[in-house]
Amino acid sequence: MSVRLTVAQALVRFLAAQYTERDGVRQRLITATWGIFGHGNVAGIGQALVEYPGLMPFHQGRNEQAMVHAAVGYARQSNRLRTHAVTTSIGPGATNLVTGAALATVNRLPVLLLPGDTFASRPADPVLQQLEVPYAGETSVNDCLRPVSRYFDRVTRPEALVPAALAAVRVLTDPADTGAVTLALPQDVQAEAYDWPEEFLAERTWTVRRPRPDTAELDAAVQAVGKARRPMIIAGGGVRYSAAQDALSTLARTAGLPVATTQAGKGVLPWDHPCDVGGIGHTGTATADALARGSDLVIGVGTRLTDFTTASGTLFRPDTRLVNLNITAFDAHKQAALPLVADARAGLEALTEAFGGHPGDHRQDTAHWAASKREWQERTDAAYAAPDPHARPTQVQVLGVLDTLVDGSDILINAAGSLPGDLHKLWRARSDDQYHVEYGYSCMGYEIPAAIGVALAAPGRPVWALVGDGTYLMNPTEIVTAVQEGLPIKLVVLQNHGYASIGGLSEAVGAERFGTDYRHRDAFGGFTGPPLPVDLGANAASLGMRVLRPRTVRDLREALADARNATVPTCVYVETETPDTVSGPPPAQAWWDVPVAETSTRPSAVKAREEYDRHVTARRRHL
Repeated sequence: MSVRLTVAQALVRFLAAQYTERDGVRQRLITATWGIFGHGNVAGIGQALVEYPGLMPFHQGRNEQAMVHAAVGYARQSNRLRTHAVTTSIGPGATNLVTGAALATVNRLPVLLLPGDTFASRPADPVLQQLEVPYAGETSVNDCLRPVSRYFDRVTRPEALVPAALAAVRVLTDPADTGAVTLALPQDVQAEAYDWPEEFLAERTWTVRRPRPDTAELDAAVQAVGKARRPMIIAGGGVRYSAAQDALSTLARTAGLPVATTQAGKGVLPWDHPCDVGGIGHTGTATADALARGSDLVIGVGTRLTDFTTASGTLFRPDTRLVNLNITAFDAHKQAALPLVADARAGLEALTEAFGGHPGDHRQDTAHWAASKREWQERTDAAYAAPDPHARPTQVQVLGVLDTLVDGSDILINAAGSLPGDLHKLWRARSDDQYHVEYGYSCMGYEIPAAIGVALAAPGRPVWALVGDGTYLMNPTEIVTAVQEGLPIKLVVLQNHGYASIGGLSEAVGAERFGTDYRHRDAFGGFTGPPLPVDLGANAASLGMRVLRPRTVRDLREALADARNATVPTCVYVETETPDTVSGPPPAQAWWDVPVAETSTRPSAVKAREEYDRHVTARRRHL
């Protein structure tokens, strides 16, 4: 039996019938579609969504990149078991997807992209928004999405949708190979009718597998842990996506192992868990980084071991060995580690079972790192402290006030600027999904649309988007979407009149904060005078948000409490004080490699290069 539908209609019906199942829990994979319509998709996907209004919920976006961020936020909050589709027109609508696609793929988060494409039948050549490539007639702007997609296909005939759609969902549900999936859809093909097999449109369940470790790899890992005198664990986002938090806690308690976390992994153990020692690497805690420098074995679990985590290859001793438990062989072999290719929960359970339940066999001097952790919490308290309630708060003091108001139901979202470092070092995560910092791509403009996606995935929970003024200016448009959808996201805008994070880095590497302040330009290309008269609070209000303007620490406490209880989208707009005269965040506890000019006539750059040369000599590869 067959059903005659257009390609777009068949695709919508197919997507609505796809389900994931893991650990006996079944749920729909594509729960909604985001869209901005133009001539490349309005008569195809747009008409199909009108055809089946009850089958596929629709969210109207304002910026194509932001729609991908919202879908990614939804997918992360759903532990990669659910996601959204995103449809765009041809041309700039499609190319605007590239940054969002890169973010999704870097972070291994599933999102389905459905950009319109130019005519497959080429009735006129060229058509509006067609990129002409003299040596490749089949190329379009959508080919920009190839390197940032885990799977890419262009559906140039109706019947080609069947294998393409099945391959797309295979990748979306693959725990080891997921990311952005792109199906480019020529506008004429979208509207073509075809007789579709009923089997293609029937419900289909995709099992999200939990592969167990190979016996030989497990034996090697157990032997390495058994021989180690000072082992530790670094937990990444894979722990969260595998729902392996309990398994991690059991192993850590059983073996007496300290657990440090990456940006993606922070929160997999609550901050007051006896084995949690905080963030690791350049933005980590003194406790975690000191343990890493003294460890003879590092057990990575669900982490990509990026440069921030390893302090650009300077954090571990030359003789430190690594065991990497990861569902992808690519990541498991990094740093010449002993690979343990498996699902995070299955691998942790296998390790715990192999240890035989003898908690003393691998226990370290827990009293030492427990004392170090207490000292770090005292440093956090000092940074959070605001002794003058009538003073203007610093950025870290804003976090300190928020820390007193939230509980485990709150979710904090951030991605770029100086906030990721402050949060990774200082924030006390109270639940395993409270900490939502996108630091794989560190994309300015992610926070507001991601908060919308998270709010859709976790209705009823307080969702906070924390942004600096620079990030806000990148992508405020989805405020309109939050207002339209009636989503009470809480936006905290920290106004410090410039790119504070990169300004600090610029100063450290001899670039003297050039191009990082929001001030008038002088005749020599520098910056002078007071900050520009920019009012981002007024901008948020003009987009439909309720805006609160605290002036002091006391005002801030009242405003944040008000926002937390608000039932409409609410912005807390804070002019922050620089931490020059008050307690600021602790400095970086480990290095990060940003090359400095090897030769310069400017003293600041010469001094920065000397400091760079001192650090770079400590970098090593583990072979």
